[in-house]
Amino acid sequence: MTEDDRSAAEVIDAYRRRRERMVPFMLGALAVVLLVVGAFLVVIWFTGDSPPGLPAFLRSDTETPEPSRTPRPPTVTLEPSRTSEPSDTPLPEGPLTYIVEEGDSLDSIAEQFGVTIDQLIVANNLVDPNNIGVGSQLIIPDPDADLPTETPLPETLVPGSTIEYVVKSGDNLLAIAERFNSTIEAIAEANDVDPADVLFVGLRLIIPVNIVTPVPTDTPSPFTATPTRLP
Repeated sequence: MTEDDRSAAEVIDAYRRRRERMVPFMLGALAVVLLVVGAFLVVIWFTGDSPPGLPAFLRSDTETPEPSRTPRPPTVTLEPSRTSEPSDTPLPEGPLTYIVEEGDSLDSIAEQFGVTIDQLIVANNLVDPNNIGVGSQLIIPDPDADLPTETPLPETLVPGSTIEYVVKSGDNLLAIAERFNSTIEAIAEANDVDPADVLFVGLRLIIPVNIVTPVPTDTPSPFTATPTRLP
């Protein structure tokens, strides 16, 4: 064997020995890589939401039954209780008021609200119903309100005694005089008015009472004589 052949053989032999030494190192490195990858996959399998399936050789032929889910009871939604609607009972109203305008009169106001002049006079205690100023505030009474009844005159009044009387609708001096056994002239003189004057509603008069004797009314006899015809 020549010198060149010996050198080539040595090179080949050295290469073989070096490759034999590299094989265990490469196998060890591959094992480490596989171990790291396997550990990583195990961690993901245990911590992930959907773990990967096991390899076929690790699977069991018996399937593990999934735990049965107990249905939750249905949620009952309570409807709010309905509050009963308020009844249509009318609320009591207070007294109406009216502001007198230009051209108003007690008669027109009474007609507008369906009340009587006497009711307006009494409700507002008017002294001169024919003279209500513009802008005055009047109380409008209930149309069904009753007028106060007059106190009957005591029978012990001596002739010539005086009383105060408030003129009402439909009154005149003659009717007042007959009512209190007085005279037109005496009433006119006591109040400084003319007997021919028209009395306005609400006027306060001084009435001298019992100065005349009341005229008895003619009471018809219950028996009427039937004349007989003589033969």
